[in-house]
Amino acid sequence: MLSIVIVSFNARADLERCLESLHASPPQTPHEILVVDNASTDGSADAARRSPGVRVIAQAANAGFAAANNVGIRASRGDRLLLLNSDTIVPAGAIDRLVAELEAVPDVAVVGPRLVDASGRAELSFGPMISPLNEWRQKRRQRDADAIERLTRVRRHPDWVSGACLLVRRADAEAVGLLDERYFMYTEDVDFCASVRARGRRILFTPAVEIVHLRGRSAASAPAETTRAYRSSQLAFYRKHHPLWAPLLAVYLRLLGQASVHT
Repeated sequence: MLSIVIVSFNARADLERCLESLHASPPQTPHEILVVDNASTDGSADAARRSPGVRVIAQAANAGFAAANNVGIRASRGDRLLLLNSDTIVPAGAIDRLVAELEAVPDVAVVGPRLVDASGRAELSFGPMISPLNEWRQKRRQRDADAIERLTRVRRHPDWVSGACLLVRRADAEAVGLLDERYFMYTEDVDFCASVRARGRRILFTPAVEIVHLRGRSAASAPAETTRAYRSSQLAFYRKHHPLWAPLLAVYLRLLGQASVHT
């Protein structure tokens, strides 16, 4: 069975659109859908309850993206787990093709699809392990739409794929202790994939499957909060994976006027 876990926080319209896409052309793979609502105040949980066959887990507080995904995973029953953002739209057949990609290669633990926006423009949804140099390179690539188009047309084994749509075998997710909950939002997918790779398992990016990702909603609606969440997760990531660089990053954040960022 496939368990589709969707975390929602004050994104009712996006959530309804995502669930509608899943119901319009449901996967042939036997599946369940779980929505973990992080104490939304916009009626998201009630809207999800009205969606046929959806199990809703209402959190008492906003525990963050990683923690909410873990709640959904622990409550699920599938041997394959699809972590899916509420701001995605799933075309017909996409999930079945993604599952087929995972099943085709036994040493692959995680698969991510090609993510595109509503206009069909690709997102750079994979990359190398986060480091100062790799972050600089990734940001440069993100400004080059032509380069992104070329890069996302090639099947590859990157260090990580985006948690906006991430398919993983349950055994691999449980072997690494699920998502690290020190990350409230951002970089938890990179950290998760790093833990999976540390066990000798592989990550796959496939352009054979496309999912629509209407990204950028949180940043647009709450830019200051989004920046704080990103910087907090970034600093937590460096403290865990690059402890020698973490003090320099902390100094850099103070120079940016973001000294209040803590983990």
